[in-house]
Amino acid sequence: MTIGSLKQAKEKKSRKNKQAVIDEQSPLLPTKHKEDAGFDEFDGASFSGAVFNLSTTIVGAGIMALPATMKSLGLIPGIAMIIFMAFLTESSIELLIRFSRTSKSASYGGLMGDTFGKYGKMLLQICILVNNIGVLVVYMIIIGDVLSGTKSSGVHHAGVLEGWFGTHWWNSRFFILLVTTLGIFAPLASLKRIDSLRFTSALSVALAVVFLVVTVGITIFKLLNGTILMPRLFPDVYDITSFLKLFTVVPVLVTAYICHYNVHSIENELEDSTQIRAVVKSSLALCSSVYVLTSLFGFLLFGDATLDDVLANFDTNLGIPLGSLLNDVVRVSYAAHLMLVFPIVFYPLRLNLDGLLFPSARPLTCDNLRFASISSGLIAIIFLGANFIPSIWDAFQFTGATAAVCIGFIFPASVTLRDRYGIATKKDKILCIFMIVIAVFSNVVAIYSDAYSLIKKNSSPSE
Repeated sequence: MTIGSLKQAKEKKSRKNKQAVIDEQSPLLPTKHKEDAGFDEFDGASFSGAVFNLSTTIVGAGIMALPATMKSLGLIPGIAMIIFMAFLTESSIELLIRFSRTSKSASYGGLMGDTFGKYGKMLLQICILVNNIGVLVVYMIIIGDVLSGTKSSGVHHAGVLEGWFGTHWWNSRFFILLVTTLGIFAPLASLKRIDSLRFTSALSVALAVVFLVVTVGITIFKLLNGTILMPRLFPDVYDITSFLKLFTVVPVLVTAYICHYNVHSIENELEDSTQIRAVVKSSLALCSSVYVLTSLFGFLLFGDATLDDVLANFDTNLGIPLGSLLNDVVRVSYAAHLMLVFPIVFYPLRLNLDGLLFPSARPLTCDNLRFASISSGLIAIIFLGANFIPSIWDAFQFTGATAAVCIGFIFPASVTLRDRYGIATKKDKILCIFMIVIAVFSNVVAIYSDAYSLIKKNSSPSE
């Protein structure tokens, strides 16, 4: 016990000493800079605050696409895949933390730079830009769908505001997103330290739970009434095309758990950095539980009518007392949740773009003009993307099949296989080879399947 205490104290000391080299290693640095002293006194983030911030990073928009994966995979394989991906994500994050501590890297970017040089670090930064911009575009698309409505397969699904007040110019998609961007996203994105978001993160998790509780309640009520059909337990596979189509869910599942870009930022602000592993495990346990329950009850409730964005399903007559009110509670609570998730994902996006464009500049938090310019430019790009990308499934498949799989699995596995410090075990290397093979194969098949379906759809009228 004494030896363990000494080890822990030594590890905490080494984490403090490494602060001195942070600036040269990576832009992913929400650490306690001396320059930050001007903001306020900050003694470190609490365990609960760290869990809320990491959980908020994970439970974003991905949860809304998960019931649609049940429709593709069937209930049993779908739930098994959600749980499997949680364990795989925990393994990849554990590798990141272990190699970061050995190399004295205070960030993901610093670890990639230490292992593969400046081009490895730049590649990670580009992937985080692609992934986070794609994810934030998805958030805005969902908020637009919920508040102003969406169209799927030629059927218009009314938004909350449209249902309350009718169709007007001020509740159009463009205007709603503009007001949300200027009134909510911009102020929250202006905060300079990730721990400042702990209260909004706690509220966002609570709102996600509200969404889940109402969904579970509606489903149980309808089950007791006998108005829910038996769900499909396994996928319908009848030819090679339908088999390949199963792999299109992999990018969505990968995207649902991506939080690696915020792990170091949260660890660096923890009062006791040795708690980061417990923070990761607690967050993944919480989020995977929410994911399983949402997928299970969402698919039970809507069956094969489940849309790519399940929130859009909550504009139908549910056939229960107060159904219309509950529909609105579900949709508004989750739209509010996404508004509060936005800044926690935006935070590393801004830092990585700054590191890519100004690698030798002083810390971003000390340059208000640069901070404001980068923030404004990124928000404008995300706003435009949300107005021109039609479906969250399209956005998830693109980011999941490209950047997300690199951030979550390929880069941590590559760092482990490179093993500059000789600390990887044989088991680690086998796991990493498995990660890379599964990630690459699944995403190549998913991209091929999407391309094949698109070509077939475009060529069918002329046949």
